[in-house]
Amino acid sequence: MLGSTLGFGSMAIFIRLASKTIPTWEVAFFRNLFGFAALLPLLAVPALRQPNPAKTFAANVHTHQLPRYLVRTAIGIVSMVCGFWAIAHLPLALAISLTYSSPIFVTIAAILMLGERVRARRWSAVALGFLGVLIIVQPWSHAFSMGSMVAVAAAVLSALVAIQIKQLSAIDKADTIVFWTYAMWVPMSLLPALFVWQTPHGITWLWLLATGLMGTAGQLLWTRALKLGDVSALTPISFMQLPLVTFAGWLLFDEAVGANTLIGAAIILASTFYIAHREAVLARQSATRAPSEAKLPGE
Repeated sequence: MLGSTLGFGSMAIFIRLASKTIPTWEVAFFRNLFGFAALLPLLAVPALRQPNPAKTFAANVHTHQLPRYLVRTAIGIVSMVCGFWAIAHLPLALAISLTYSSPIFVTIAAILMLGERVRARRWSAVALGFLGVLIIVQPWSHAFSMGSMVAVAAAVLSALVAIQIKQLSAIDKADTIVFWTYAMWVPMSLLPALFVWQTPHGITWLWLLATGLMGTAGQLLWTRALKLGDVSALTPISFMQLPLVTFAGWLLFDEAVGANTLIGAAIILASTFYIAHREAVLARQSATRAPSEAKLPGE
């Protein structure tokens, strides 16, 4: 999880550097293109060990849910571009703090889309998280900027994507989901990028390549971490991304961090941690009850 956090934090820094010379849509396209190029060999390795690699690979990524992937990737690409725009145009600490509000919206989306039951304690955590968002955004003051709402929109759309991934994973394997996500993201991000295209030059190519590699590395390590450990124990480690990008914003872009951002971020992180903790507790309770609730034949 620490490796994943460093990967995502580094990606945010490289996005900011690349966005100095090329538009956001183009940064998103190259992030997807280079990320897909790095991912394909990793997906192909298990198939190469089989007698018929091509057939095995095709079987591993086969799906009957292409229309759902189309919707999931369309929402995901808009969420990505909103997030990238926020990283490029807002102080890094502010943009990343607001992205951590996504679990708050995931909780609400799970109620509306999956029919999950949420009790008073998690509702309290959601309300607390909203308070943190309001403290950062400050809609009541002259400091309010519509740019901060772009970062909030990225978090809301990311929550919808998380629910869709949960639905897709009920049928498809993780590798299938990742493959079709990237396979659709590349052309989806290329088309709008062509209308604002500016050919990268010099070191910008390095920033774009690093954006793709760090994003893919962060994603793979995050998935692996959740498979190995408890989400409530791992979530606090992911919060290390915030001091990383805050320090980078100060060192590389001369950005100061306001008190409202620090207070709001602390509240959002506390809310997110509690939501993750409750979900982990409920998952363990469900797993413990399942064997005892199962009935043997004839009972």
